[in-house]
Amino acid sequence: MPAARRPGHVDSEFGFELQVCAWAERHWPPEGSDGRPVVVARQLGTGRRRWDTIVLVCDPEGLAARRAFGRRRLDSDLLHVVRHAPVEWAWYREALPDPGYPWRYVREAVNRAADRGVLERRKRSGRVEVRRVRPYPDWVERVVAIENKPDLDAAAARALGPQLRHDVALALADEVWAATAEAGERVEPALLEDIPVEAGILTVSPGERGTDAASVAWRPRTLAVEEPGTRILENPGGGRSDGRGSHDPSAARFEYADPDWKACKRLEIAERAYERGWRSYVDSMRPDCRYFELRPAPDVARPYCTAKGCHQTAGECAGSCPEFEPEPPAWRQGRWPVEGGPGAGIKRLLARQRSRRRPGTQ
Repeated sequence: MPAARRPGHVDSEFGFELQVCAWAERHWPPEGSDGRPVVVARQLGTGRRRWDTIVLVCDPEGLAARRAFGRRRLDSDLLHVVRHAPVEWAWYREALPDPGYPWRYVREAVNRAADRGVLERRKRSGRVEVRRVRPYPDWVERVVAIENKPDLDAAAARALGPQLRHDVALALADEVWAATAEAGERVEPALLEDIPVEAGILTVSPGERGTDAASVAWRPRTLAVEEPGTRILENPGGGRSDGRGSHDPSAARFEYADPDWKACKRLEIAERAYERGWRSYVDSMRPDCRYFELRPAPDVARPYCTAKGCHQTAGECAGSCPEFEPEPPAWRQGRWPVEGGPGAGIKRLLARQRSRRRPGTQ
């Protein structure tokens, strides 16, 4: 049995990530809530880069209008169809802009959108015509990306630096932050040398004082999301390569990111965040195990494994875990199998909490 953790101890980056998500959901922005609704998600991004935490600062009316399109996300193909659908009936190939890929995929997206009720479709004279049901709202005001490093020592700062420089150069998010656990001391200036000046630093209490305990150690700059970005493909460190003081002379490799691509990618990320939220971590764990619990804490209710006596990570909580044991049938009597046992109840609880952050989806 592992030794008991002291209160507030950051026992894993996963646990710290949940704490940061819970804090951001209640208290973003750090300088004090301005009344703008936020949607928080975790582990989202592009094919080349995945962010630990994403905070969407939303327009209140736009977020309320987004609910009319359902709880599920609109992927890139659906967004192309829904955002450009005409007010009046028109042949889809004349009404929609050229997607840059075969039109048969657009027609498939039209069919999916119609099946979901977010687009009207009819067939006239052998042609598929479309008409919008309602305008797609402009609901996302800002995208904030946060990298979570509970132990931000010099080595962690050096490893984090290239990731944040990539984010700053691409400027896909409006703000880029690094969140670290509060250690009772100020952030050493030496740790800031490897972190780009455009990135902010947020220090979060380990939980002993609740979710209100967070402070800004360094404020970020707002990035130029509407301008072309630079996607760094290879960035040699320039450090010693032979141990005798020489430097890596390799040139950096990069490519430009078009503002239109950035705008589309930001909206795709926002749609995924709207669907998933940050409590979706339970979908990759085993709440149907008899040892799985949700334990309340000052910061956030977190998964707890009674077999291991600790807050387990998502990677540890899987069917391959040697301690995994299905819930006993007696736990699932009564309304089982319609409603399931305690594990299904945990999923419903987290789903209800997630829905409360999206107006009108309860």
